[in-house]
Amino acid sequence: MRWAFTADQERLRDEVRAFLAEHAHRRDPMQYFHGRGGASRELYRELGRRGWLRLAWPREWGGQDAPPSTEFIVWDELAYARAVRPDLAAGIVAKTIIGHGTDEQRARFLPGIGLGEISFALGYSEPEAGSDLAGVRTRAVPDGDGYRVTGEKRWTSDAHNSDYLWLLCRTPESGHTLLMLDLAAPGVQIRPIHTIDGHRLNEVSLDGVHVPQENRIGAEGEAWRLIRAALAVERHLMVLPGRVRRDFEDLLRWSAERGWSADARTRDDIADIALDVAEVEVAAMSTLAALESGHDGAAQAARAKLLGSRTLQRIARLPFDVGDAGAARTGTPSFLWHETFMETIAGGTSEIMLGVLAREALGLGGRR
Repeated sequence: MRWAFTADQERLRDEVRAFLAEHAHRRDPMQYFHGRGGASRELYRELGRRGWLRLAWPREWGGQDAPPSTEFIVWDELAYARAVRPDLAAGIVAKTIIGHGTDEQRARFLPGIGLGEISFALGYSEPEAGSDLAGVRTRAVPDGDGYRVTGEKRWTSDAHNSDYLWLLCRTPESGHTLLMLDLAAPGVQIRPIHTIDGHRLNEVSLDGVHVPQENRIGAEGEAWRLIRAALAVERHLMVLPGRVRRDFEDLLRWSAERGWSADARTRDDIADIALDVAEVEVAAMSTLAALESGHDGAAQAARAKLLGSRTLQRIARLPFDVGDAGAARTGTPSFLWHETFMETIAGGTSEIMLGVLAREALGLGGRR
């Protein structure tokens, strides 16, 4: 497979790099890992003012009808700079509203999302429904001009920084339904879950929260179809090789500073990891090629996610493997090791990715 970005796309890459260099003094150098609120939200607004949050949106809604590879460039450069992760609102949420929402919903939400001013958290997982979302128990019961929602979401990233919850719930008899729930509404309680890497997740309790009818996306019972469609157009951002490449460059720097490469076995390990990094890059390009050829890219994206998670773990573990306790337990190496636990789970666990590969690439277990 050969892949080449266009001259216009390479010019966009140069623009993004220049933007990041200009704003480097204004942000935490590890901001990528600190969630989508605060300084990250300010950066989203800067991206929104440049039109970079809505590159792939239709022109009629302020976008450029750009292919997946164009927005990939923006987020990959931001990942390499450890600046910010892809904005959920501008991606999964906005593209679903564009494709399946009402004209009123598009007019109400898209302008603010495109400018980075409206934020969403994904309300999928629950205490007994992590990766298996078929087990979701949160219920939305029809009530007058809307629904009363009761239940609990858990491991919810950025709920404390967001305006709305992109909520997967059950409606009586019809199955799974998508709602946009205002996180400032009465009956919402958000409690922190602190993780090993210093990140904050949340548990979100919903006690009879009212969601108006106009905040339902699609028909009742259509959530599975909408979630799958949204994933299909966001798979190219599932793993960003810039994130992996930056960690590997840190590893090379640590090795040079501390003399690890004097050991032949460690040199071999580093060379082997370099091949893994290249494989992550190829897998990402394979996903782009599949999507831009009209395929859904499910198998390619699962492979990229799996390879990316494993390579990040190998990079972060090497200081421990060489027995350098000072490097392994302090500073950036220690932080990145803790972060790999989150990277492995976020966006689908490695076990889930293996299941997707078995089903989509090998045809095992039938297709959904």
